Amino acid sequence: MVKFYSTNDTYSYPFPAVTLAYFLRYPNPYSTHVLSTDTISRHYDPETQRLTTIRLHLKRSKLPSAVVKLLPRSLLGASATGDTQTYILEKSVVDVKEGWMDTESQNLEWTGVLSVVERQLFKRPSPLVPDEAKSWPAVEGPARRSSFIKFSGLGAGAKVEDTGEKTEVTSSVTLHSHIGETWKKRRAAAEGDKDEEQQQKPGFLRSWGTSSLQRSIEKIGLTRTLRSQPNAREGMKVVLERMREGGLVGVLEGMRKDREAIQAGRDLLKNTTRTDNDE
Repeated sequence: MVKFYSTNDTYSYPFPAVTLAYFLRYPNPYSTHVLSTDTISRHYDPETQRLTTIRLHLKRSKLPSAVVKLLPRSLLGASATGDTQTYILEKSVVDVKEGWMDTESQNLEWTGVLSVVERQLFKRPSPLVPDEAKSWPAVEGPARRSSFIKFSGLGAGAKVEDTGEKTEVTSSVTLHSHIGETWKKRRAAAEGDKDEEQQQKPGFLRSWGTSSLQRSIEKIGLTRTLRSQPNAREGMKVVLERMREGGLVGVLEGMRKDREAIQAGRDLLKNTTRTDNDE
């Protein structure tokens, strides 16, 4: 019982710009739920010309009301309104020689309820010109020197040239609910333990049927994926357009404004909630 979603898309930007935008995509107007991003490790292999990066994203989300109704809130760890936070582990590999980037993201929490694995493969439609097969740059200066990313003008705010190149991307999301499997293993390992919590969980599962519950949760997750994937693509396009118009300075300035707007929204929500509670 696994749900699977897949789509193909094309960005009207060169491969180097798209891969750089991927690392700079948070925050953007379509990702206000992303609270923070931290780089855990980064390694560049000069022989294979591959850059491997592992990052951790903290995201705020609101559980679908259907899930809140299906499962006890104590099991989900959510607030009364269904608000929760989760860490997403992301691994990416950029291959400069062959012109592709492979990414994989997965949730680290609530995996017993629903495991979500997202993969994306970015690739340059045509092979790299040999003279351009340089080390993938992480900043604008080395990028200009290697000619791997072309910039017009000088200075940190130089714009990315529109070379007419495109980048293809294939995205896939695999959703698998493991609800009930952990509980079964625990009962098998400790059959004699009959405390109140263990008695409550099997009773809950028996009333639904593990398979039916798993299918329902996977279906809800797939519905949410169908809504979120277009937003993810639009967020990437916002970052790419900022890069085209204002270079890295334009991207960083956009990120600053997005953070301010997100914080203003949170402050307004807190004040509104405080006022409602006072009344």
